[in-house]
Amino acid sequence: MNRSFLLLFALPALPAFAQAPAATIPISAFVKQEQFAQPRLSPDGKHLVVTVRMPIGKRDVPTMTFYSLPDLKMESVVRLPAFQVPLTYDWVSNTRLVVRKGREEGSREIPSSYGEVLAMDYDGKKQEYLYGFERFKNSARTSGYADDYGSAFIADIPARPNGRAFLSAHLWDADFSELLDVDTQSGKRRSVARVPYPRFGFNVQNDGEPRFASGNDEAALFTLLRREGDNWIRVPREKTGTLLDPFAFSADDREFMAWHSRHGEPHVLVREDLATGARRVVAEDANGSINNVMFGSSRYLPIAAFTSVGKPQVRYLEPDSNADVALHKQLAAQFPGDVVRFLNATQDGAKLLFVVQSDRDPGTYYLFDRATGRADMLFAAMDSLDPEQMAERKPISFKARDGLQLHGYLTLPRQPAAGKLPLVLIPHGGPHGPHDGWYFDTDAQFLASRGYAVLQVNFRGSGGRGETFQAAGYRQWRGKIMDDLVDGVRWATDNAGIDADRMCVYGVSFGGYAALTLASREPTLFKCAVGYAGVYDLKLFFEEDRAKRSKSLASFYRRYVGDDIAELDRISPALHAGTIKAPVLLIHGGKDTIAPKEHAFRMRDALEKAGRPPEWYYVDYEWHGFYDTENQIEVYRRLEAFLAKHIGK
Repeated sequence: MNRSFLLLFALPALPAFAQAPAATIPISAFVKQEQFAQPRLSPDGKHLVVTVRMPIGKRDVPTMTFYSLPDLKMESVVRLPAFQVPLTYDWVSNTRLVVRKGREEGSREIPSSYGEVLAMDYDGKKQEYLYGFERFKNSARTSGYADDYGSAFIADIPARPNGRAFLSAHLWDADFSELLDVDTQSGKRRSVARVPYPRFGFNVQNDGEPRFASGNDEAALFTLLRREGDNWIRVPREKTGTLLDPFAFSADDREFMAWHSRHGEPHVLVREDLATGARRVVAEDANGSINNVMFGSSRYLPIAAFTSVGKPQVRYLEPDSNADVALHKQLAAQFPGDVVRFLNATQDGAKLLFVVQSDRDPGTYYLFDRATGRADMLFAAMDSLDPEQMAERKPISFKARDGLQLHGYLTLPRQPAAGKLPLVLIPHGGPHGPHDGWYFDTDAQFLASRGYAVLQVNFRGSGGRGETFQAAGYRQWRGKIMDDLVDGVRWATDNAGIDADRMCVYGVSFGGYAALTLASREPTLFKCAVGYAGVYDLKLFFEEDRAKRSKSLASFYRRYVGDDIAELDRISPALHAGTIKAPVLLIHGGKDTIAPKEHAFRMRDALEKAGRPPEWYYVDYEWHGFYDTENQIEVYRRLEAFLAKHIGK
């Protein structure tokens, strides 16, 4: 553990950061992403678990590190097998946790869940597999169950932890989902509910009774089921609208909160009476969805929610007289310009973890003691970077050529050179669902530290503004989505002091597709293009094994791009390499399962055939985004050199 963790723990809140040095921030500082994350207090406040990335070999490996409180003495470090990571975890008693396990498949993709769940004590001992295909051989003892050829995730932990957990589970070859009540000590479990849809999740009331189940049907449409007696009834579309997604119940189980969209507009937060169906909106935003909630010292209903467009704004759900609301306002006042979020609290509410985040600070964590009124700093998520040296991310808004209002972010260098600035456009991945936000962005900060302005546009199809806005990007990958990105660039050159003769486009995953598509569609607009882990020949979507196995995934692909081969060829940049005039850098990993390597090889071969051979960085053992620290550094080194060559001074 970094010694600064121990020293900083005793420091008072509001630490003073050093003045920014004149020297260029090294690439290695940006690669060390989130060294500390997911801190969780035990119910009695005697233990703290944190995901800590420790250098092991060529990688920074996530470990579960346990500390005793208040002395912050390290109790144990638990490292899962190679590439396996703790996705989420929660305390089920004062000494035991339940952990959802995943696999890291690159630095540019959220770790994949294979549906394995295990439990362990705070000292890392008494590990018991609760669900998963390796359940039997990895259990500390035989719990009476064979391997599960299926997957599960944590559905609920009782508000008063009792050593039990509810898991939403489904077998891979079955057409149903079930809710399991599991004893995390023995591994014994019982099925308490079953619905005739695969991959559905369950919502459990505070009294332990399942009430809702939801997921996507074979046509990839959101479906909500409600339990009435022994029966599960599909809630009609006129009741759910486009979305009605419950997630929390009042302490007496008479009401629930849910994300809601009636006709595809941005998501609002609603509170509904279970008996009467009376529903009221408790948080909304005119520009976009309410996309995050914050609980206080109680695990029943949240006390606040946050907006998603522009800089996040808080919407309180309880009056100012509420003790947690009052405390949040007091703490937020100590960090003007930042966003303060409560993370979790002890069972009695006496101690509370919170994080302070901003566009320049990826996260600084504090422990607040109500008895003393003191907030002590624990650690910084990326302690290799000084927020004072980072650039401001400015929310922007402009109208697309067809009049649609669009939003995004412009990151400008802290100390820009004289004259107009070179620009890097970064289209986000996805494209449907993900969206760029105001919080710290590693790529944007790295490029800004090198003197570039960075533009990120939440084009139609992005998340954060409801299903209608997202659907507006369906089958528009080479069309209106690209129009939106070009319109954003035109706005920047007209309004933000950007040099129209020094612009490049760089993207990852779908962003890589967008980079090469823009290079082919707008051959004179950009001086260079970088595709990292991109998709370039869309016919390959339907040749993937996972699309052949999953009707739902195949339905998503058809919704996004269609399945007409001629149309897929028309919108695939690998089929338009002859129109690309700008220099290209391609970066790809050989084990990428999100964007299989065939995409990169077809794009490279097409460019070579067109007489425009790209710069090429391919690592056979890497994934969707490179995982080895040295390879991540090399990606940034090559990106820096490539941009300097084509749009630098």
